[in-house]
Amino acid sequence: MMFWYDHNIGGWGWFGMSLGMLVFWGLIITAFILLFRSLGRGQDSTGPASPPATASPEQVLADRFARGEIDEDEYQRRLQVLREGGPTLTKR
Repeated sequence: MMFWYDHNIGGWGWFGMSLGMLVFWGLIITAFILLFRSLGRGQDSTGPASPPATASPEQVLADRFARGEIDEDEYQRRLQVLREGGPTLTKR
């Protein structure tokens, strides 16, 4: 019970209290930031748009052409095959 009234805390005591306060306030601030982000996530319409769940084969082909992965001749040839219902692809 004597320590309760003794205010002579050693160096390690001050270090422990300081570290404890930094951790405490860090956790409080982190909790508020995470809460703020989770509440604002549904209302933010300026975020990155998610891609459509199922893109049509023509849309995938158009995206590849737009990115420059295929040239115009290959795009037209593959588009024609898609629209004619050409060779069917089998799953491996």
